[in-house]
This record gives sequence, C-alpha cells and structure tokens, in this order.
Amino acid sequence: MKTMETEDLIISDTDYSRLFRLDKNGLLGDELSRAIVVPADQVPLNVVRMNSRVVYMDESNGVSREVELVFPEEADLAHGKISILSPVGSALLGLKEGQTIDWSFPNDPSRRLKVVSVANS
Repeated sequence: MKTMETEDLIISDTDYSRLFRLDKNGLLGDELSRAIVVPADQVPLNVVRMNSRVVYMDESNGVSREVELVFPEEADLAHGKISILSPVGSALLGLKEGQTIDWSFPNDPSRRLKVVSVANS
C-alpha cells in the first residue's frame, strides 16, 4: 500500500530513462508510472533524485536517518548509500522536502516516511 499526502512524484528525464531500463522486476513500476517527468535542469532542488543526500524520518517510530540514493551497483550501507531498488529508496524517489508517503515494507507493517531535508550536488 502506498499513499501520499501531497502531489505526485517529480523525476528527471535522465533518471527516468535509466530507472525504466533498470526496473526488470517491476519494483519501481508504480512509482515511474505516476511520476511527472521533467528535464533534469528543471527538477526543484528540494526533490529527492538519484544521488541526493536525504534526511527522512520514520513517523511510526520517530527515527531519523540520512541516506544517499544510488543505483544498485553503488549501494554501500556502511556509508549510507542505499539502492533505488530498496524499499526505502523506492519510497523516497521524487518526494519533496516536507512530503510524506505511507509505504509497505516486506515483513513489516506500513510506515509513514517524511522527507526532512534534501541535498543535491
């Protein structure tokens, strides 16, 4: 179950193209199908995209975490780099600062994640 409190996802055309090819198992299919795709230079700075550093809070337990959203081959949990194909990575992609999403995790109840801050290079 995935529901959002606010508007749709925003994804750059370059991220969309690469993620669409990467999505062999349909893990991102729902997210990509409802995304607003815009030129990379028009994605607002406060939107989570590939290689963003994101602070998010799990509102179910109040725990905040900082991660970098990366492609699977760059994932390194020890350095806070999470794959776009992970449940949290998929959930955060395209969200703006302050936006929340209810997301189901494997073997876990649905959680509400809130984007606290986004840093893009």
